[in-house]
Amino acid sequence: MKKSLLVLALLFSLVSFAQSPVDKSFPPEELFALGSYYYPEQWDSSQWERDLKKMSEMGIKFTHFAEFAWAMIEPEEGKYDFEWLDRAVSLADKYGLKVIMCTPTPTPPVWLSKKYPDILIQRDNGISIQHGRRQHASWSSDRYRRYVENIVSCLAMRYGNHPAVIGWQIDNEPGHYGVVDYSENAQAKFCVWLQKKYGTIDKLNDTWGTSFWSETYQNFEQIRLPNQQEVPEKPNPHAMLDLNRFMADELAGFVNMQADILRRHIHKDQWITTNLIPVFNPVDPVRIDHTDFLTYTRYLVTGHNQGIGSQGFRMGIPEDLGFSNDQFRNRVGKTFGVMELQPGQVNWGVYNPQPLPGAVRMWVYHVFAGGGKFVCNYRFRQPLKGSEQYHYGMIMTDGVTLSPGGEEYVRITQEMKKLRAAYDKKSRMPKQLASRRIGLLFDMNNYWEMEFQRQTDQWWTMPHIHKYYNLLKSFAAPVDVISEKEDFSGYPFLIAPAYQLLDNNLVERWTEYVKNGGHLILTCRTGQKDRDAKLWEAPLAAPIHQLAGINSLYYDHLPHSLYGKVDFGSEEYAWNNWADVLTPAAGTDVWAVYADQFYKGAASVIHRRLGKGTVTYIGTDTDDGKLEKEVVRRVYTEAGVPTEDLPYGVVKEWRDGFYIALNYTSDIQEIVIPDEAEVLIGSARLEPAGVVVWKEKSDNKYK
Repeated sequence: MKKSLLVLALLFSLVSFAQSPVDKSFPPEELFALGSYYYPEQWDSSQWERDLKKMSEMGIKFTHFAEFAWAMIEPEEGKYDFEWLDRAVSLADKYGLKVIMCTPTPTPPVWLSKKYPDILIQRDNGISIQHGRRQHASWSSDRYRRYVENIVSCLAMRYGNHPAVIGWQIDNEPGHYGVVDYSENAQAKFCVWLQKKYGTIDKLNDTWGTSFWSETYQNFEQIRLPNQQEVPEKPNPHAMLDLNRFMADELAGFVNMQADILRRHIHKDQWITTNLIPVFNPVDPVRIDHTDFLTYTRYLVTGHNQGIGSQGFRMGIPEDLGFSNDQFRNRVGKTFGVMELQPGQVNWGVYNPQPLPGAVRMWVYHVFAGGGKFVCNYRFRQPLKGSEQYHYGMIMTDGVTLSPGGEEYVRITQEMKKLRAAYDKKSRMPKQLASRRIGLLFDMNNYWEMEFQRQTDQWWTMPHIHKYYNLLKSFAAPVDVISEKEDFSGYPFLIAPAYQLLDNNLVERWTEYVKNGGHLILTCRTGQKDRDAKLWEAPLAAPIHQLAGINSLYYDHLPHSLYGKVDFGSEEYAWNNWADVLTPAAGTDVWAVYADQFYKGAASVIHRRLGKGTVTYIGTDTDDGKLEKEVVRRVYTEAGVPTEDLPYGVVKEWRDGFYIALNYTSDIQEIVIPDEAEVLIGSARLEPAGVVVWKEKSDNKYK
């Protein structure tokens, strides 16, 4: 008996040892957690207990403190006030709320800004940003970093072993909101960064092509941060690419530095993250790798797009959450959460409509469907003063009444109980879905380079990528948005949309992937330049010619008012954005041809077999994506893999044994659910912003 107990104890200790800090905070069997931002420093302390008690009663599991509170924690240099924060943490603990503690580095206190104005960032017009607001301190300032190290260390030592604190968020939406820092701090660091990268000024001159227009530099100190305000035309494109890389490295270094400081002081069971705004210069999630995992921020209803149908502006578009889910799930830690999600109407959009009833709930389920660990809404209470007075929270302006979004969160907490009861930890992705799985290769370097040199005002990099993402989701294909760090071999299909910058090593990896049975899809602009954005001293896109079965290619654009035609199968498709005109090599199949222009009959889409796999090159970029969708569908069909055909705006995902379908369209949608399936939430008839969750008994045969 004692021996058995000893074995059980040993097994339990091994399981506990293997469990990550993230899994301890968010156990797999709990499936999903909801959190909410709270700012005790912004409310009368007599209301804190009422608010945190209410949060707990709503089913919220964690809250979020201190991200903007540096001036309250350190009101004078070297003088600290933790009493108020201690009390807030204790009250959260009293009501069973866990705490994410934040480093307050997006908002340095006024005494620091005034004493050392050199810590502030400088705009492209030479004006230093004044104290106030947020994200106004330079990551490149060594002085600022020393003060950051001090405040982060103090916080970590005080709360690094507090049982209520489960993790740490570094900064808040680091990125300067797209403002490039032209301060002397950044200027000096840029010169150092360039010297480290190139070694000699001759190497830089050669890479940047400075002999063009007599830009040649004699030393690194002569180089200025490329600035559109200081040149009569666009800056050197190679310098701009390096500027984006430099700023992304500075941001990553700033976040990674804080992670290293925290790691020295906090308990091993506390995790570290940061929240990023996806595809927002100079953010590159791949470079931030000292955290345990990454989270992102997303606001879907802000007037920036009209959505799908007459009420789409109240729901947003599915790729805003879907693409980010599939990207952040495949970053450091292989897990993610959404640290800020819109709880209702906001105050800063182009215009600020009310979300459609049910939309907030749908967004939360979209994150759940994408494999997220949690959603934290921003924010619990609607503020009565300051910059976000008209920004909804979980609670309305009276401090006690639930907002519509708050009511939807309460509903979700009850529905999650039903899903937890139905959870089967042995669930595995069914073979029918796994056979469709595809890796979508994405790299911010390509985004930076093509957005600066678009070549036509009809080219937009992310819409091109999202077009392929959306058509894949219409097939109900599981998509992983991956970087080159990933192993491609686990994906039956791999797509690299407009992958303009590459090297021979990547082409060799693609070739090996295809020879071993993978199906690779490439699209226009792929392989035109090397990693430094230099055209090859060879035919355009030469490194991919042998792989894709190309003899030669050139590209064409059309005016806004003129559409060319492409014949694919028995259908004709319109284009005027971008056309790679292809001459196929022997043994390459032509799937589509141009039906007009002086190159009528030339190839638009080609396909070839290589080893056990295939390569398909789609040379045409259309507005509506219909051509691209049918070509990719044929790739799946010829590989013997069946697909579904969901309308744009209907999302279907699988997670932990559950199927989840969502409706971003303005029309009622009927979801096909097998008769023997167990519907847990909702019904097959999906209203706009509707959600249905079910389990299929037939999945058992695929395990």
